[in-house]
Amino acid sequence: MGWFGKLSFGTLGLLFGGPLGAIAGAALGHMLVDKKAGFAGQATRSIPAPEFKQAEQAQAAYFISLFSILGKLSKIDGVVTMDEIDVVKGFINSLPMEEREKAFARQVFNEAKDSQYAIEDFATQLYQAIQNQPALLLSFFDLLFKITAADGKLHPAEETALKRIQNIFRLTDRQYGDIKAVYFKELDKYYKILNSTRESSNEEIKSNYKKLVKDFHPDKIISKGLPEEFIDFAESRFREIQESYEKIQKERNF
Repeated sequence: MGWFGKLSFGTLGLLFGGPLGAIAGAALGHMLVDKKAGFAGQATRSIPAPEFKQAEQAQAAYFISLFSILGKLSKIDGVVTMDEIDVVKGFINSLPMEEREKAFARQVFNEAKDSQYAIEDFATQLYQAIQNQPALLLSFFDLLFKITAADGKLHPAEETALKRIQNIFRLTDRQYGDIKAVYFKELDKYYKILNSTRESSNEEIKSNYKKLVKDFHPDKIISKGLPEEFIDFAESRFREIQESYEKIQKERNF
């Protein structure tokens, strides 16, 4: 991360202001007092104004936007769970970066999570910075989905937020659907088996499940005259219904 080596309070304004600049500045401030981060000297040093290349500006916006948006997504339903934090921590630890860079990513996540800014603020500033690079925007959106999918769940509030980002990035519904299918194809299948969608309420899903269990219970179908050759199919269908309900139950915590 070449841009990171140039980052300090004196140079931050050369990259950007706005929400991303505010979050990055707050993260730098907290790292100043953290000797373990090994960043205090860099953050406060006096150096000639460096030249940030266009690619470095895009990289910085991408990096800070990613962890800012992940911070807001972790609190999208009002409560931050350890599972969500562990997913982001695991992702950061997997990145081939120096420890001080990982520490900065974690601090950006924490600062954004509790900030006054909305997801749209970060997404809009990123779009303004790299709107002429559609492949980079698509890559960012794909990565958001990948990290969000790491716990196997996509809560309705998370999907609503991702749809808002899609609109800001001016991605098509086809692009959104293709990326979503890569990471949540199996979950969508479970909803379809229960004649439901992600927009269905918990009560609707429960009601659909009870009806399907009643309609597809093997004993009931066999008693109605199901040929023996199709008993395996009936039992398999019933297991699918049960499995789908269990998966969605786990995803939604009801």
